[in-house]
Amino acid sequence: MNAPAISIRLMKADDFDAVVRIDEKVLKISRPEYYKLRFEKLFQSRDYLPTSLVAEAADGTVVGFVMGELFVGEYGISRERATLDTIGVDPGYQHMGIGKRLLDEFIDHLRTLGVQTLNTLVDWNDSRLIHFFSASQFNPSKTINLERSL
Repeated sequence: MNAPAISIRLMKADDFDAVVRIDEKVLKISRPEYYKLRFEKLFQSRDYLPTSLVAEAADGTVVGFVMGELFVGEYGISRERATLDTIGVDPGYQHMGIGKRLLDEFIDHLRTLGVQTLNTLVDWNDSRLIHFFSASQFNPSKTINLERSL
């Protein structure tokens, strides 16, 4: 299958519906409340630095996205660190290299902002996502994610 013409651009506040739609297609559940909070933090914060991106088809349809956050001294973490918290590609556009392009452009964009390290969390049992990140040169970090059931 030929890959469609895709452009990558900074995410805008009006991409909300498209992001929620893609996430629901991928996860089979709708999480508008989660994205409402994320978009509020991204676009209404005084400290907002544009970091999140979308992949757009030639007809203007958003077909993928990547969202992250640049730390500005939170939790004692220096500005040289950022997180990638969500990446999604519409199932009809998967396996065309769009996720890799989004990730590569996201990393390039973060570099221009002075970021030196990018962290993300992946479910240990999600082998496809672990493979995706491993192929993009992510490695296990030296920190351990701890949890406690309550």
